[in-house]
Amino acid sequence: MSAVLKTAAEAADQRESVEATDHRALRFLTAGSVDDGKSTLIGRLLYDSRAILADQLDTLARRAAGEPIDLSLLTDGLEAEREQGITIDVAYRYFATRRRKFIIADAPGHEQYTRNMVTAAAGSDAAVVLVDITKIDWRSPTVPLLPQTRRHALLAQLLRVPSIVFAVNKLDAVDDPAAAFEATRGALLAFAEEAGITALAGIIPVSALRGDNVTQPLDAPWYQGPSLLQLLERLPTTQERSAGTLLQPVQYVARDDAEAGLDAKGAGHQPRVFWGRIAHGSVKAGDAVQVFPSGERAVVAEVRRAGSPVAAAQAGESAGIVLDRQLDISRGDWIASPGSLQPAQRFSATLAWLDTEPAAIGRKYWVRHGNRWVQARISAIEHRLDIHTLEPLDAHELAVNEIGDVVVELQQPLPVEPYASNRAGGALIVVDPASNRTSGALLVRAAA
Repeated sequence: MSAVLKTAAEAADQRESVEATDHRALRFLTAGSVDDGKSTLIGRLLYDSRAILADQLDTLARRAAGEPIDLSLLTDGLEAEREQGITIDVAYRYFATRRRKFIIADAPGHEQYTRNMVTAAAGSDAAVVLVDITKIDWRSPTVPLLPQTRRHALLAQLLRVPSIVFAVNKLDAVDDPAAAFEATRGALLAFAEEAGITALAGIIPVSALRGDNVTQPLDAPWYQGPSLLQLLERLPTTQERSAGTLLQPVQYVARDDAEAGLDAKGAGHQPRVFWGRIAHGSVKAGDAVQVFPSGERAVVAEVRRAGSPVAAAQAGESAGIVLDRQLDISRGDWIASPGSLQPAQRFSATLAWLDTEPAAIGRKYWVRHGNRWVQARISAIEHRLDIHTLEPLDAHELAVNEIGDVVVELQQPLPVEPYASNRAGGALIVVDPASNRTSGALLVRAAA
């Protein structure tokens, strides 16, 4: 059994174990090439789960004028999207079944809008990558996959999306769906093995247009697996590391007027609450903490959630921390366990470039880490990834939608962590200082 198949089997066992307890909303994105049927698939999920308002259905029915309803119009909300027949912006939709709630992100398939797909993937628990069976030569001895299929799967892997599902779509449009699916499935497994995609959660045959195997299992002798919705209902949500050291970015500082009092000298003071979403670890009253970048230390006097005191808070929760003494802390600072932060001024990272202006060695950019902005420059481009062969190639710049390994130097040190161990501490966005465009996404590998 291949490493990918072993990983998929282990993931299935894990999903079965968490199925009874993990009822949190699953955030998943759909991605793929243009016209693969992403919007139609989401429309089918919404339609079959009865998550569409009656007036929306009436509008679509009138527009269809007796023809079958175009379900893709449920997500293509922008006028430009309807005119061109493509998805441009990320469209978020919500629906629920008896077993779970879902948040869907419909990411654009056009190469020009890869940045939107990166945005959607960054906070997702799963990615559904559509494969249009009508666009590939599934009769070939070696079935070639579309570049966007490979790119989106690789981006989902790089962005640490915990579960990746391939949905082989439009099987109603081929004369031998069993053979077509099996050939495509083999190509996808080979690609996942070659690319080291360990988050593969399943390969599902569907027809979004007709509704085959989307919400109800496929009635066919050649496929005995779950429907897409059944698989999604079993997938685990992202579990941040709650054990170990604390790391919390400070997003907002609030003054607590209600508990203003007198200090030891009789002077009035207002306790300050430092709010943020805990990246990893946990915090409770009495814990010693250290602040970055000042290095000052204090003790946690109180922990709050939703404005009320609580005994403790852990990774993934938004919490407010009140310290036992006044420190100069503002938005962009970090609160952590003493001695756990290792600020770095130089680090290696994987860079997904999203700007039409190439990433250039030596050019200055702004980078955002947590809520802190720092000037930076790319000091070296080690290589770029060939999206077709997955081989590293020499490069002196990265063009739009290219992925490469780089070395970054910062004007001020930041407490970066490897992205593989923590999303919040290991992700940075790159912004062009001249145009203010979001130019790239940095995923830290290690301090250099």
